[in-house]
Amino acid sequence: MKCKSYNLFFEVIANNTRLKIIDALLDSEKCVSEICKEVGEEQSKISHNLKKLERCHFVYARRDGKKRIYSLNKKTIEPLIRLVEKHVSGYCGKDCWRLE
Repeated sequence: MKCKSYNLFFEVIANNTRLKIIDALLDSEKCVSEICKEVGEEQSKISHNLKKLERCHFVYARRDGKKRIYSLNKKTIEPLIRLVEKHVSGYCGKDCWRLE
């Protein structure tokens, strides 16, 4: 077990703002302003958290003119989040899995 890597992974995913960003990217890729609107946070906070998510390959960014378009890592993170959703909806009760 690679404890430092595991700790970093869970530290990154245990942040409510980053979870909201991941949730916002589950259905489609978005630019920062779209993520801000959906998550309800200021651009500086979203950008700061996107950098952490990008460093750990939770999300990827590509350039589209002056914009950076973010997408979820479809190979590992999207299936993981879908599995977590399945678990919490089946075992944690209806209301406890919603992001607040």
